[in-house]
Amino acid sequence: MKNVFLLIVTLFITSTYAQKTVIGKWKSIDDETGKALAIVEIYEENNKIYGRVIEILNPKNKNRTCESCPGEDKDKPILGLTVIKGLKKDGKEYNGGKILDPKHGKFYKCYINLESDDKLKVRGYIGISLFGRTQYWHRVK
Repeated sequence: MKNVFLLIVTLFITSTYAQKTVIGKWKSIDDETGKALAIVEIYEENNKIYGRVIEILNPKNKNRTCESCPGEDKDKPILGLTVIKGLKKDGKEYNGGKILDPKHGKFYKCYINLESDDKLKVRGYIGISLFGRTQYWHRVK
């Protein structure tokens, strides 16, 4: 009985701690329409944060490519595309990287931070953070 209790407590602590991170799957929400666009998997690689599109929610857009994207991303399928690149942890925020808007084919400076365990603030901007857009993404369980 003691072992069962210890196992339950350990699982609870582990699951609670796991939710305190940006790493995971997030449903991106368009800030202009309020519609869910895609599922983005945020992951860590070489101490930096990246995010790739793992699911497109609108069936009409599943096979779209990034026609307007610059460089190596040009004409790549949006499904599988890395849209968040090279963010570094800075206190409670991740910044210093960039985010790709596949709709317009442009990169923007970016920062992200957890508003709550299941809500992620994603801000893309030009120059200073004042000139940009914010989306709120929701964790996929």
